[in-house]
Amino acid sequence: MSSRQATYHRQTAETDVEITLNLDGTGVLSGTSGIGFFDHMLAQVARHGLIDIRLRADGDTWIDDHHTVEDVGLTFGFALADALGDKAGLYRYGQATIPLDEALTRTIIDCSGRVGLYFDVEFTRDKIGTFDVELIREFFQGVTRGARLTLHMDKLKGYNAHHIAETCFKSFARALRGAIAVDERRAGDSPSTKNTL
Repeated sequence: MSSRQATYHRQTAETDVEITLNLDGTGVLSGTSGIGFFDHMLAQVARHGLIDIRLRADGDTWIDDHHTVEDVGLTFGFALADALGDKAGLYRYGQATIPLDEALTRTIIDCSGRVGLYFDVEFTRDKIGTFDVELIREFFQGVTRGARLTLHMDKLKGYNAHHIAETCFKSFARALRGAIAVDERRAGDSPSTKNTL
């Protein structure tokens, strides 16, 4: 399989975001979104997904963090789609159930080409520090739209909002790592009876 790297640049009146992904990386996040807690979550995606992420984001955070988080999600998704190409040889499906102390979240991914986010995660408070927890769903909505994924995410347990958030991102990372892994038995064929995704 050819190099699975891509760079995507998205610029609007609200944000200017560029992301480079190496899907066969070592798990390093470099750069920043300008939002501390969000960077901490993106570092989980890199480390546990073994994806190198180079990020540059300049957003209108003097309004709030919404546009930046959403557009980082979209840009990540578009870069992911570009890096995966025609998806030939992928496992396609991935799932992970990840704990952090009392919190437990399950994520299931299908690199289906069909956009669908099914997000059943309730938080026990509205903010983690200054970060609005509702933006976590906005990030994953952006990723699914950009990469054309089907993504199910369910909180199974938990009451500490930071722990819940971290299990969302860690379980996403591990599920994605499984879904985008190369299946040597597939020998480059499409993982679909339609022969295309």
